[in-house]
Amino acid sequence: MQPPVAAVIEAHRTLERVVAKLSDQQVAEASALPGWSRGHVLAHLTDNARMFARLAEHALRGELVAGYNGGVDERNAIIEATAGRSAAEHCAQLALHTAGLEASWARATDVDWSRPVTFRNANLAATVFARWREAWIHMVDLELGVRPEDWPEDLAAHAIDFLLGRLPAGTRVRAKDVDRQWSVGDGPPGTVVTGGVRDLAAWLAGRTPVVSPVAAGELPALGPWPPHPPQRLDRL
Repeated sequence: MQPPVAAVIEAHRTLERVVAKLSDQQVAEASALPGWSRGHVLAHLTDNARMFARLAEHALRGELVAGYNGGVDERNAIIEATAGRSAAEHCAQLALHTAGLEASWARATDVDWSRPVTFRNANLAATVFARWREAWIHMVDLELGVRPEDWPEDLAAHAIDFLLGRLPAGTRVRAKDVDRQWSVGDGPPGTVVTGGVRDLAAWLAGRTPVVSPVAAGELPALGPWPPHPPQRLDRL
């Protein structure tokens, strides 16, 4: 599958415009994510770009490396260490690392997208889709005017595909505005959840929809985010 590189680049430009006028005070204020300031969200988005560029550069050479040699502890330490940057520093570092990521992707051929990476034990194309999700979902978390209703329709549909496993088997999800339906697993038909495609995606992502999806009874409880498979050391 050809990954949506152009769509992610467009998301990057939108993100850069959203944060361009941030003040240092705004950076230090709380985001929509518990315990994280806007600076934490920006630090995560910046280092996420650096990490995906690292994976891409090695994948293009036929190499497998961990996204973080120190695992989640290293990831969290980087976010904590860089969250307190000034607004100007955040913007500059975000631009630098998104440009580096885009440059890595620009060198990929059709064959390269199927090269394996350690991120979710997937391939290089999967990291493009992941960055697409990261950029748009965390733009909402910044609380700077971007809402789920601003998400591209195809991004919302992809997010539903990715997050469907948070629902119990047999659940059906119906997007009334794009006439599309998803089913969870092979179980007997269960709850039908209906809403706009962006609202369904926001709900599954644990963000606040503009209009809450509905079901005949209560909305089903969401399970955990799709797990990141552990590193297979025999592949490194």
